[in-house]
Amino acid sequence: MSGWISLHRKLIDNPIYSNAGMLKLWVHCLLKASHAEHDLLVGNQVIKLQPGQFVTGRNALASEFNKGAKKEDMVSPITLWRWLNLFEKLEMLNIKKTTKYSVVTVINWSMYQPNEQQMNNKRTTNEQQMNTNNNGNKGNNDNKNNYYVEIIDYLNQHAETNFKSSTKKTKELINARLAEGFTLEDFKTVIEYCCKEWKGKVFGNGELGDSYLRPSTLFNNKFDERLNKAKLGSTQTPQQEQASNYKPIKIDMTRGED
Repeated sequence: MSGWISLHRKLIDNPIYSNAGMLKLWVHCLLKASHAEHDLLVGNQVIKLQPGQFVTGRNALASEFNKGAKKEDMVSPITLWRWLNLFEKLEMLNIKKTTKYSVVTVINWSMYQPNEQQMNNKRTTNEQQMNTNNNGNKGNNDNKNNYYVEIIDYLNQHAETNFKSSTKKTKELINARLAEGFTLEDFKTVIEYCCKEWKGKVFGNGELGDSYLRPSTLFNNKFDERLNKAKLGSTQTPQQEQASNYKPIKIDMTRGED
């Protein structure tokens, strides 16, 4: 099995993050999920798996999870299955159960498995950054200045604004997003999406959508959420944006195995 997955920093805010076993199980689910549609033979039955899905069962899950682990670190099948059902309550995945097996579907799979174009874009950006570093500080500064100018020019063109690319705050925001691996195309996608959804509109609180078409809003730490919404084609005003997609629930960590 080859390939890679993405993990977002918001995972730190998820209740499972403080439990090493649950966190390992979640990563295991992401690694097991199919990256493309394919047929899987289970017994005498052919199952068509979609991206983000995998087939498992209590014993199979325990065997994979505990592989190579010390005896004291092993987790029983019933506990692992209880954790998996907890993930479903947290709306991290869905479980379709049958008498012989279960099909697990990771919700919002595209967030964890970028497509080939995204991988190529990130690879190109990384190569550009490496080449820039090799050319010294002057080349690095010139390259960044080009990023600032191109991004802000694109914003000014679509939002009909007149922002400057040389301000300290703008540079800090753009640098922060580039350091997270976002590309120039990602910036353009967010700009196009927000201009389309917000420009010329009045929100429920009476504020004009145009007032949010500025670098401090578009390129802040919710940049990835706007990028995902743009790619999914969903509509949301700035006031409706949420810091996390996870729903908090109470977890009794003192209980033993069922």
